[in-house]
Amino acid sequence: MIICKSPAEIEKLRRSGRIVRGVLEELRDRVKPGMTTLELEKYTERRLSELNAKPAFKGYRGYPCCLCASVNEQIIHGIPSARRVQEGDILGLDLGVIVDGYVGDSALTVPIGAVSAPVQKLLRIGEESLELAIAQARVGNRVGDISAAIQTHAERNGCSVVHEFVGHGIGRELHEEPQIPNFGSPGRGPALKEGMVLAIETMINSGGPEVRVLEDQWTAVTADGGFSAHFEHMVAVTRNGPDVLTRW
Repeated sequence: MIICKSPAEIEKLRRSGRIVRGVLEELRDRVKPGMTTLELEKYTERRLSELNAKPAFKGYRGYPCCLCASVNEQIIHGIPSARRVQEGDILGLDLGVIVDGYVGDSALTVPIGAVSAPVQKLLRIGEESLELAIAQARVGNRVGDISAAIQTHAERNGCSVVHEFVGHGIGRELHEEPQIPNFGSPGRGPALKEGMVLAIETMINSGGPEVRVLEDQWTAVTADGGFSAHFEHMVAVTRNGPDVLTRW
């Protein structure tokens, strides 16, 4: 069942969305070569406590941390650890919070120091794909219009999209219907209606689309070892067009 939200509920989701995005922006500013992803996890846990926000990921289906921190070939669900990020790496940061019963969820991928031109391109295509997808989140369109926007832009620019993991509806639950793949055909899938709130995620690979999951049963990596970029915003479908609830 797809749950449409009232204007009051959308404002509650906006509050959660702004908190989660604000913490992500703080992490973006803090990360530097030589840091461990576990240091970022500890900072996140402290900040969420200060903001009276409950972590949405920790304990969810057994996930052990507040933050997902995915380095280089890691696509999503990287578990914070003693691994140190180095100059030239990229780091995907994905965070969810619960505030007054409503979930905020957002992600970004940051370069660590100076990165190569191909990696810069990957990050640019990931962000552009997300913005093109958001533009399709309009009453009367369909989920396939969002998905096709991501896939078309990524593949035109020599990248691939992940098929195994998808965006999703969001509200009182972290994962609600509908699912929003990174691939699809325009005009297909569920119709977009006023009040739907979507967590649109782009997962763009520099190489092939194939994925494998590590022995920790969480960390998804590219099968060929290529870099992957992950970006995510929460978007409300309104009569006036897409309303991004995680802008900072």
